[in-house]
Amino acid sequence: MEQILNNKIDEYKEELLKSIIEVINIPSIKGEAKTDAPFGENIRNALIRALEIAENLGFRTKNLNNYIGYAQYGEDEDYIGILGHLDVVDVGEGWKFPPFSGHIENGKIYGRGVLDNKGPIISALYALYAIKESGLKINKPVRIIFGTDEESGFKDIPYYLEKEKPPIMGFTPDCKYPVVYGERGRANVQFEADYNDENYEKIVGKFFDFLNGYILSGKNNGDRLGIDFSDGEFGTMEMRNYNIGIKPSKLLFKLSLSYPAGVSIDEILKRIKSKLNKNIKLNLLVNYNPVKFDKDSFLVKSLQKAYEDITDLDGTPVTTTGGTYAKIMPNIVPFGPSFPGQKGISHNPNEYMDISDIVLNGKIFAQAIYNLAK
Repeated sequence: MEQILNNKIDEYKEELLKSIIEVINIPSIKGEAKTDAPFGENIRNALIRALEIAENLGFRTKNLNNYIGYAQYGEDEDYIGILGHLDVVDVGEGWKFPPFSGHIENGKIYGRGVLDNKGPIISALYALYAIKESGLKINKPVRIIFGTDEESGFKDIPYYLEKEKPPIMGFTPDCKYPVVYGERGRANVQFEADYNDENYEKIVGKFFDFLNGYILSGKNNGDRLGIDFSDGEFGTMEMRNYNIGIKPSKLLFKLSLSYPAGVSIDEILKRIKSKLNKNIKLNLLVNYNPVKFDKDSFLVKSLQKAYEDITDLDGTPVTTTGGTYAKIMPNIVPFGPSFPGQKGISHNPNEYMDISDIVLNGKIFAQAIYNLAK
C-alpha cells in the first residue's frame, strides 16, 4: 500500500509542481476587504484557483463566501481535516527572483508562500488525489481545507466553525516534522500610562523606571516580573517583540509572551499586575492557550508512523514555540512540512522549497491521511 501511494505521488509530480506554481503566481497578501473578498481580492483569487484545481482532480468543493473553502473526498458528517492556508506575508526586499514567479533553479522552487503554506497544502491535496486514484478504500471522508487568514488574525476559522462541524482529527502542514503534539500559549499584552501636561515628566519617569527595572534590563524569560515559568516539555517563558509608542496623553509598551503549558494566562497577568505601580495599567490584547495532545493518542501515533515509515527517520513527537491553526481549530496537530534542521526560510526573501521535499511531503501526507481515514 505504501509503495502504491508513493508511486502515485511520483506519477503526479509534474502536475503537482505546476499547480503549486499557479497558486504562487497569485500575490495573496492581505488587502482591502470587499463584499466578496473579506481579506482582499488576491486572497480570494488564490482560494478560487485552489478550489478549481481540486475540482479538476475530481473532488467536491465548497467555497464559504471567500472566507475559506475545502475539497472533500467521501461523504459523512465526521471527517478528517487537513488545514493549510493560501494567504502570505509581504515580500520585503532582497529577492533574487520575482517573488511570485515560482522560479525553478537548482532543484528548488522560489516564491513567497511556496513553503508557508501554498506548497504544503497543495501537496496535501495531491496526497488525497493519490489515495482516490489508487482505489484504496477509506472509511472516513477527508477534507483539504484552504484557509485564507492565518498570517493576520485567524478570522477565517471562526467563520468556518459557524458554518461547518470541526474535523474529528487531522493536521495542519504549517510547522515542522516530526509530529508536533504541543504548542506554547501565545499572548500579546500592552502596558499603558495616562499623562497630562502637568504630570508628564513624573509619569514618563515612572513608566520607564518600570520598563527598565522589570523588563528591559532583565532576562527575556520574565524573571523580574515573576513569570519565568518553565516546563520540561515546553521550555521556559519567552518575552518577545517589544514595541514602545506614544499617543496623545498615553504611553504604550507592547510585548508578546510565549508561555509553556501548565500555567494559565490569568496567573501570568496576576503576577505581572502585582509589580505595577498605580499609574500603569496592563491590558491583554489577544491570547491563544497552549495546545497539548496525548503523545500516545491515535492521531499522534498515526502521524508518527507515517513519518517514520516514509523517511526512516526518528519520529518522536515534539513541541514547538510557534503558533499554527492548531491554536483555534479543534482536534488538529501541526505536522510538517519542514524537516529537522530546516529553519529561517519562510517569511524571508528567497523563500524556497526543494522539489525533492515537496515530493517527499506528498508521500508522507498520503500515508498519514490513509492512516487516519482507513
